[in-house]
Amino acid sequence: MTSLLVIIVLVLLAVALWQLTKIFDLTQVGCDSDSSQVASDDDNDVQGYLMFGFLAFIYIFSIYGLFAWGPLVLHTPASAHGGQVDNLMNITWVLIFIVQAITQVLLHYFAFKYRGKKDQKALYFADNNKLEAIWSVIPAVVLAGLILYGLYAWTNIMFIDEDEDTIVVELYAQQFKWTARVAGEDNVLGKANVRYIEGVNVLGVDMSDPYAQDDIVVSELHIPKGKKIHFKMRSQDVLHSAYMPYFRAQMNCVPGMVTEFAFEPIYTTSEYRELPYMIEKVANINAIRAKKSIDLVAKGGTVLDPYTFDYLLLCNKICGASHYNMQMKIIVDTPEDYKAWLKEQTNLVTQVKASTAPAPVEGAMSTDSLKAKDTVAVSKIAMK
Repeated sequence: MTSLLVIIVLVLLAVALWQLTKIFDLTQVGCDSDSSQVASDDDNDVQGYLMFGFLAFIYIFSIYGLFAWGPLVLHTPASAHGGQVDNLMNITWVLIFIVQAITQVLLHYFAFKYRGKKDQKALYFADNNKLEAIWSVIPAVVLAGLILYGLYAWTNIMFIDEDEDTIVVELYAQQFKWTARVAGEDNVLGKANVRYIEGVNVLGVDMSDPYAQDDIVVSELHIPKGKKIHFKMRSQDVLHSAYMPYFRAQMNCVPGMVTEFAFEPIYTTSEYRELPYMIEKVANINAIRAKKSIDLVAKGGTVLDPYTFDYLLLCNKICGASHYNMQMKIIVDTPEDYKAWLKEQTNLVTQVKASTAPAPVEGAMSTDSLKAKDTVAVSKIAMK
């Protein structure tokens, strides 16, 4: 509401200023003024110098932005392929800066140099094959190089060797949370369909599928360092996007289909927290939070908790009202810690059995006879 009021005030102020200029023009009736609406040499000089002023503004603001917001960009990649993504991005930025610097300087310089003057006529010629060849061939060669390098990087990143030793993980998106399913010892995920969603089976896993018997469902994902993780992604409702910024990984999650992405983590969570740039970044964030906490306490609020870095899985599509809060923690462990974590997890079959087992009632039938009344899904598991 406040923003709307500000906009209304600004619009009314603009209208008032416009009306004042009209009144000022009416008061100049008896004065010697040029009302021909044709630009004079003085007008053209002013416009020419304004072009130089705008050029200075562009570069001053760009330099300021580099110093003010440069530290906010992502730093060291945490995946094996992240260096390729960063190289491609850096090459693109350098090329854009060079082209922008040359073209903008020439544009504003020529706008000043060839500004309109009395009795001066512009030179007109229909075409120039040499110039057209230059400004067509050079961009074509540069773009072709970028595209070819991009395709090379994309192919290397997206290629998943079916025979490679990977860990298969499913990322399941829904408004507004993530759930992960880790393949068990067979390293194959069981079939799943939204029609099977019931109770603790929130991913709709087909419990009659032999490959589903050792699948593990978690809300906080652990993965090992130095091992390629093969992600398979699904969406329950709308289009989401699995975004893991520090791993330089992003893939859309599309309802009705499975999308894939794979990467190898090269830093554990603990190792990444100890990187010098991350230590400095966390310290800066906590300094801001401490300052903010003083204001909150003064207003009767509570102190903000200190920030600790963690890898996060985010949604990079505007998927609804709580899109901003759709995230899941990813912890990169050493191989030994990952194995220990894996042993502590309860597979989905055990969870389903526990949720469907009837509570004992005094004087009721024996536990053995009640087992026959388990759900259809669990009966199918027992038959396997």
